[in-house]
Amino acid sequence: MKSRIPFYYHIVFFFLLFLTYIFWDIGLNDKKVEIVIKGICYGITPTHLLAIFCIYILNFYYFCEWFLNKKKLLFYILTIPVSLLLFAAVRYFLQEVVMFNITGRHNYYEEAREIGYYIKDNFFFGLPAVILSALTFLFWQFHTTQHQNQELLLENKKAEFQMLKAQVSPHFLFNTLNSFYSQLVLKEDEMANDILVLSDLLRYVITETDKDEAILSKEIQFIQNYIHLQKKRFEDLLYLDFSLEGEYSNERILSSALIHFVENVFKHGKLNNENEKAVILIKIKEDFLEISTFNYNVNGENYSSTGIGYENLTKRLEYMYKNQFILEKTEENNTFKTYLKIPLKK
Repeated sequence: MKSRIPFYYHIVFFFLLFLTYIFWDIGLNDKKVEIVIKGICYGITPTHLLAIFCIYILNFYYFCEWFLNKKKLLFYILTIPVSLLLFAAVRYFLQEVVMFNITGRHNYYEEAREIGYYIKDNFFFGLPAVILSALTFLFWQFHTTQHQNQELLLENKKAEFQMLKAQVSPHFLFNTLNSFYSQLVLKEDEMANDILVLSDLLRYVITETDKDEAILSKEIQFIQNYIHLQKKRFEDLLYLDFSLEGEYSNERILSSALIHFVENVFKHGKLNNENEKAVILIKIKEDFLEISTFNYNVNGENYSSTGIGYENLTKRLEYMYKNQFILEKTEENNTFKTYLKIPLKK
């Protein structure tokens, strides 16, 4: 086991066990309080539990670790008589040697201290130490395995998330640089402003998209910069209604989520026909954001053919929001609609 149970857990456990033993004797066995207190004062009860504790620890940290943890069950079973013999030896030493020298009283009468009887009798009393120890070890092993599995699952999710983002960013950069290249060839006098916009856009891609979450105001600015550059590419032939409603500031959302919808409108939508305008609407309310898009499809285009599209976005949304989001797409009569509603983190 890589994760060891803290030692004080055992001490607390045995302290509670000691209290249970005392109240059990008084409450259920109808022992007189005076007798129970006498057993404590003469060291009989504490030394009994101390002997159990010693074998419990020996079994937990050595026999269970060596054999039970490695699934060598036969070898572990062979250690049980050893543990019980050691229990008898430890108990005899504590009660019949140490406590006798202190109090002058034996726990076992003389005939019962005969070695054969004493060992046989203590096989019964030592068995709880072995059983408790093995059960505690198996429980902790199960708990540790579950914890490690959860951590592994989380790391896999993070790795998958990073891989998906690594697919998105180069793809987006590639498209943007192509659009910008076209703009530079045609209109050099607007180069300065466009370079500034592109610079901000690229800076955002490089510095922000590797994070799990993005500041909403920066994400909106990124969308606006993206549309600005696309307008340059289409010149006066871009027929797109882009609307932004609501107030926003430092709310946080899944990074690079909105650009997925905007980018696909430009990739697959018909944008050069005044009678077939595309629509991008972002609504921001107190605790959630909605984005909806509508576009006529370019002949031969199919949203589902984008590769890094809907499926990847769904995985990222599930990772971030679990079941607290709505993602829909509708394709009919050569038109395509998308809708996303996500909660805002403040």
